[in-house]
Amino acid sequence: MEMQITDQHSGWWILSQDGKLWLPDGSLPNGSATQFSLAGEAGRQIGEWQGEPVWLIRKSMKDHMLSARQLLDQDRELFQLVGRGVQLSEFYRSHKFCGYCGHEMLVSKTEWAALCGHCKERYYPQIAPCIIVAIRRGEEILLAQHVRHRGGVHTVLAGFAEVGETLEETVAREVMEESNIRVKNVRYVSSQPWPFPNSLMMAFMADYDSGEIRHDPKELLNAGWYRFDALPLLPAVGTIARRLIEDTVVLCRAEGDS
Repeated sequence: MEMQITDQHSGWWILSQDGKLWLPDGSLPNGSATQFSLAGEAGRQIGEWQGEPVWLIRKSMKDHMLSARQLLDQDRELFQLVGRGVQLSEFYRSHKFCGYCGHEMLVSKTEWAALCGHCKERYYPQIAPCIIVAIRRGEEILLAQHVRHRGGVHTVLAGFAEVGETLEETVAREVMEESNIRVKNVRYVSSQPWPFPNSLMMAFMADYDSGEIRHDPKELLNAGWYRFDALPLLPAVGTIARRLIEDTVVLCRAEGDS
């Protein structure tokens, strides 16, 4: 429930607006409301971390408003809490008025939702399901450089699920569209909340079936097969993409040793 922050409140502070996060000194602020001049702000507790409450305040500061990506290499639970805060902040910002009748919305006191007091419509944060898949061919893995990536980072393929698709069908379609490759033996690995802006990444591994690589230039700068021991620059540690690649390397080494 949203409340007015007082001098008595303390803990971890998520100050977020427009998808950005306040990270003074490059880390999530921890301490009293007085220490950060937050008394009088409207906030709500969205969880706990290391035995202390985690507070969300929808507010932008003058300096040090950064991406939650800065916390990727920190604890997984902390990153997920921060991601929740950033997504909730954006959800409440974008749901000030009802999409059905246009009246002003109210923030629910019992759940993550926005309520219309006029037509009684209820809105929840939207989560976009997205697949990400590592494809192995013997001792090689398919890696690509996406047009949105900078610095030469190569990663596995990914894409959003469409209406009426199973996740396995999404894997097959996205891989075909982006690389002209057919895959087989698709199996689920894990998932990761991904607040950029509101995705749930569902990770798979698959084996090469057939086809020659022909990458989609609208999505990829390049794509190719890389031996497990001669990989290009990879995604950051802490991402599910990096985990998929490392897990595939383990499989490739095991096959090479057998």
